Amino acid sequence: MIKKHVIFFIMLFISIFFSVNIFAQTEDLKTYSKFDFVPGNKVLFFDDFSETAIGDFPISWNTNSSGEVIQTNLFPGKWLMMNEEANFYLLDGLKVDKNFTIEFDVFFNDKEETGCESIITLFELNEEDPDLYANITCPGKCGIEFSLVLEDTPTEGAFFRAYDAPNNKDFDGQNTKSEARIKKGEVAHISIWVQNTRMRLYVNQTKVFDVQRAFLPNAKIRQFRIFTGYSCLVYMSNFRVADASEDNRSKLLTEGKIISYGIYFDSGKDKVKPESYGALKEIATILKDNPDLKIIVVGHTDSDGNEKSNLDLSKRRAANVKNALISEFSIASDRIDTDGKGQSEPIEPNTSVENKAKNRRVEFIKK
Repeated sequence: MIKKHVIFFIMLFISIFFSVNIFAQTEDLKTYSKFDFVPGNKVLFFDDFSETAIGDFPISWNTNSSGEVIQTNLFPGKWLMMNEEANFYLLDGLKVDKNFTIEFDVFFNDKEETGCESIITLFELNEEDPDLYANITCPGKCGIEFSLVLEDTPTEGAFFRAYDAPNNKDFDGQNTKSEARIKKGEVAHISIWVQNTRMRLYVNQTKVFDVQRAFLPNAKIRQFRIFTGYSCLVYMSNFRVADASEDNRSKLLTEGKIISYGIYFDSGKDKVKPESYGALKEIATILKDNPDLKIIVVGHTDSDGNEKSNLDLSKRRAANVKNALISEFSIASDRIDTDGKGQSEPIEPNTSVENKAKNRRVEFIKK
């Protein structure tokens, strides 16, 4: 009888696991057809914790509590497990200009099944007290905080609060859509796009908030902080900060090349992931607005793995980018050539996780 129960629960777990992953694998570009997020094309910071030993705390982060890097049989890669009711910060803060993007993957573990809610804060430091690791609710001179909410959490939904600390002013808002919540047993991709005073936040393909006056004019945002709620373990990976100040349209037409970090693939795979839609749409729009323009799509990898395999992978990725532009955006095939360079043309030496992230890219070159 005991063996039968054990077998039952094992089969139940496998069924749940594969149903989650099959759902993720069957998403296509059309599910992201309203996704307009375009990542910055200059990587400023990246951490997937691949260089941190299991059980250690990553050296590029800080906390007023504890956490550790872990692996899980549910999702690939390494994850920073952040303990409940704690703040986690970038060790050196954010080093960004007015226009930048932040992306990361996250999933929750609701320990007591009472719901999970974590608060993200982006803020400018006080001039008289430039505290990178402030613990107060609204730190710094100005900023914005917003919530990531697990489904079934007993709140009205995700919220945001933009604040101006010196003048004691703030305003807030709410999003009660189910798409704004993080699904149980799934990884959510979080995208943040800051353009001067404007902040847009996406959970997967859904734009949850678009706040036109999130920050004071000319604010210098210098820190990212995540607060984990009660009975809520938060797991984060693939954290990327990028500069988004360049105009891709002008850069391609005048300089003849743009580098994109917004075309996503799983490690070692060539299928274009659906969250690439925004970056692909931008390229397609440039092509449609300039009907005589022809391009070469060039794939690049880092140095992990076999050189010959990386070369083949980069060529297949470029080909699939071309196929996506043809099938999803009706770009004529004779306007796009493809190539792959594998690991042969790195932007930076493949000596760190951040440099490797800069080398994994897709280039669009004017013919």
